[in-house]
Amino acid sequence: MAFTAQDVKALREKTGVGMMECKKALVESDGDMDKAIDYLRERGLAAAQKKATRIAAEGVVLPYYDSAAKKGVVVEVNSETDFVAKNEKFMDFVTGVAKTIIATNPADVEALCDTEFDGTGRTVTETLNDLVLAIGENMKVRRFELMDGIVSTYIHGGGSVGVMIGFDVADESKAATAEFEAMGKNVAMQIAAMSPAYLDEASVPAEVVEHEQGILAAQMKEDPKMASKPEAVLAKIAAGKMGKYYKENCLVEQEFVRGDLFQGSVKGYIDSVAKELGTEIKATGFIRMMKGDGLEKREENFAEEIAKQING
Repeated sequence: MAFTAQDVKALREKTGVGMMECKKALVESDGDMDKAIDYLRERGLAAAQKKATRIAAEGVVLPYYDSAAKKGVVVEVNSETDFVAKNEKFMDFVTGVAKTIIATNPADVEALCDTEFDGTGRTVTETLNDLVLAIGENMKVRRFELMDGIVSTYIHGGGSVGVMIGFDVADESKAATAEFEAMGKNVAMQIAAMSPAYLDEASVPAEVVEHEQGILAAQMKEDPKMASKPEAVLAKIAAGKMGKYYKENCLVEQEFVRGDLFQGSVKGYIDSVAKELGTEIKATGFIRMMKGDGLEKREENFAEEIAKQING
């Protein structure tokens, strides 16, 4: 079966694969478009396996919220270089992964990869392998975390950090207001900037509190000025130092960074907006995910991408 330049172009538009690869696929499939697509997909599987040894530590973290379902997810999808994170097809894939997670609630990444991708009839893995072939880099879905209820999101630095924070709102209709939306975004930005370890004092594990108290006790023992102070005074000083720890590490106790909007703690800011809206609002939890956190990055990944761009 013969094929034309228009067929090659059409195959490229359908698959995103380079012109020469499309031409070769049509040659191998005797001009049959469907067989050519299958041929490229089969090669995509091989390409993905070959590239899988290369470190993928770039990419994006995407927080995504479905207000109708009242479900949110923060998902990290990695690529070898940050150039890919700006690719429209890559971002469409990441968004599709987020939608798939919300729709199917997979147990983990392995289960997600075997799940149908956003109503396409193909699995997440198959769709990802198609993308690997089209873009030419190793990519992987690394992790995700789900959150139910009313949440606000914030994405920093083009996907370097993704934040999602949950709220309990007494009058849920107030969550649809511009004031609530602005408050939620501001608190999510606080999380991105200040990286709190815990939501509030009650969330700090007992072993962490014990560890910090032990450090404080040792510091005070080494301080000559503390030797003559009564036990009651020492206990009060220790409590004050622990209070400082909570203020630095617990979100609602932190000083609100947008001092131009509110002077005081994050909890105080949330309470002030709640009063303005005539309801009660309480932060219930948050997710802060940083792109590539804990992954090794290889300079040759970046160098190879630069070389590809220079050589056309």
